Amino acid sequence: MDKNNEGPVRTGSARARRLVTRGIVTATALAAVTGVAAPVGAFATPSGAVGAAADVVRTSPDDRIAAGLKVDYEPKPEQYGMSDRDFIVVLWEQAKNSGGKWEAVRQAAEEAIASTSADDHVKFIISGIVAAHDVDVERHTEEAAEERKVRALKSQALIAVGIPASPDLLGLSDDNFIRAIMKHEAATPEVKKAASQALGEKDPAVWREFITNGARAAHSRDMENERKELEQKNHEEAQRRVEADARRLAGSLFGIRIELSDAMLNLSDDNFIRELIHRTPAASQGTELFAAAQKALNSSVAADWRTFIHTGADQAYKRDGEIEAKKIAEAKRRQALAIQAQAAKTRVRPNLVAAAEKALRGTPEDVSLFLREGQYRALRQSFQASNSKLNGWYVRQSSVDGGDTFLTPVGAKGKESDREDATWIVRDSLAAEPNCYSFESVRKPGFYLSLKDSRAKIAPDDLSADFRKGATWCAHFSEAGTTFESKAKAGHLLRQYKGDLYAAVKNGKRAYDTAKDFELDTTWNISTPLAG
Repeated sequence: MDKNNEGPVRTGSARARRLVTRGIVTATALAAVTGVAAPVGAFATPSGAVGAAADVVRTSPDDRIAAGLKVDYEPKPEQYGMSDRDFIVVLWEQAKNSGGKWEAVRQAAEEAIASTSADDHVKFIISGIVAAHDVDVERHTEEAAEERKVRALKSQALIAVGIPASPDLLGLSDDNFIRAIMKHEAATPEVKKAASQALGEKDPAVWREFITNGARAAHSRDMENERKELEQKNHEEAQRRVEADARRLAGSLFGIRIELSDAMLNLSDDNFIRELIHRTPAASQGTELFAAAQKALNSSVAADWRTFIHTGADQAYKRDGEIEAKKIAEAKRRQALAIQAQAAKTRVRPNLVAAAEKALRGTPEDVSLFLREGQYRALRQSFQASNSKLNGWYVRQSSVDGGDTFLTPVGAKGKESDREDATWIVRDSLAAEPNCYSFESVRKPGFYLSLKDSRAKIAPDDLSADFRKGATWCAHFSEAGTTFESKAKAGHLLRQYKGDLYAAVKNGKRAYDTAKDFELDTTWNISTPLAG
C-alpha cells in the first residue's frame, strides 16, 4: 500500500500514537544533541514515607472518644493503639462519608494528615476537630435559619395572592413553587403572567425575587385593575376595596392572612397596626418592618398610620430584603473564599482557584453562579509534560484505542474532541484516600484514569474496591512539578515512556521502569483545561 495514500491521521489512533512516540524520542534526542539540559528538581517522596510522626501515639483513649463524638463516631478498642495520624484518617473517613455534614472537619483532617508533625496530629485530635466541628454546626444553624426564612417568604407570597398554604407547597423548590402558583385556580392574571416570566428566566435569583416581592406586586396590579373597573360603578365601594386590599397586603408581610370579612378590616388604622405588632412573633421583632410599625404607632398623626399601611410596610419589608440579601451575599462570599483556600491547599486544582478568584472579584450574582455551577465546571484540568522539550504535550485518552492513554501534542485551538480527550475532572479519591485524587475523563463521563496491570487506561467505575484503588493517584510536589503515585501500586508513579503511560517504579524489571529520565518522565505540570 502506498504510504502517501494512507489518508489523514486519525486523532488518537494507533498510528497517531506511533507518530507521538517518534516525536518524544526525537525531542529527547534533540536535547542530547544540542546539549540543552533537562529541567532539574527534587524528586517527590512517596506517600508512604511520612516520617517518624506516622507512628507516634500521644493521645489517650478518652481524647479519641471525645474526638470521635464530634463526627458521630465511637472508636473501637483496637483503634486506641493506632498512631495519632492513622486515627485522624479514621475520623477523616467518617467525616467524608457523612454526606457533607462534617465538611469543615473533613478539610481540617486532610490538613492534619498531610502534616509530618506529631504535634499537629495531637493538636487536631485534642482541639482542631472541636474547632472544625463548631464551624460545621454554625453552618447547619445558618442553613436551618435560611430554610425557615424561605418557607416564611413562600407563606407570605401565598397569603398575598390568596392561595391557601400547605406543607407540600411550602416544601417545593423555588421553581416548582412558582409553577404551583401559576397553575392554581386562585392565581390572578398578572400573577400568572409574572410567574411565567420568572420561570422563563431560568435564574434562581429571579425566582427568589418573584417569591419575595414579585407575586405580591403582581397581585397588587390585579387588584388595582379591579378597583378601576369598580370605580366606574361604585366609588364608595372602590374606596373601601382600596383600604381592604392595603390591609390584606400589609398583613401578608407580617405572615397574617386577612380576609375581607375579618374584623381586623374594620379596625381603626392605629388599632390595625397595634394588632399587627401584637401578632408578630419574637423572632421577627428585630426587623425593619416591625420597627416601622412601632414608629408609625408611636406617631400621633393619623396620616402616618395610613401611610404605613399603604406604603410604609412594603418599603420596610423591602429594606429587610436588602439587608437579608447582603447577609446571604456575605455568607456566599465566605463559602467561595473557603473553596478557594481549600483548592489552593490541594495544589492540584488551580483552575478552581482561578474560577473562585474571578467570581470573588465580580458581583454577588457572579459568586452565586460560581457556587451553583462554576465550582463544579472548574474541577477540570489538563496535565502537561514538565519536559521543556515536550511543551504542549498532554496526557490524553483514546477511545478508538480501547481507552489507552498516552502523551500527545494538543493545541488550544485544536479540535474540540481532541481537547476534551486531554482534559480531566479532578475528583476526590474514589478510594477515599486523603490528599489523593481520581481523574475522570471529560470526553467519557464515568470513566477514570486507572490501571490495567501497569498500563494507564480509562475504564468505567465498577464500584469495586480494586478499581477504586487503581483509579486513585496521590499527589506529591517538588520544584520541578507534580508526581502522581498509584494507590494500587505503592511507590509506582504515573510515567510517560515512549509516549505511553504507565505506573512505573525506578529501576524496576520492565522497560518503562528504566532509571533514564525517570524523574523527568514522571513529573507533570497541572495546566489550564484545554476544554474548559
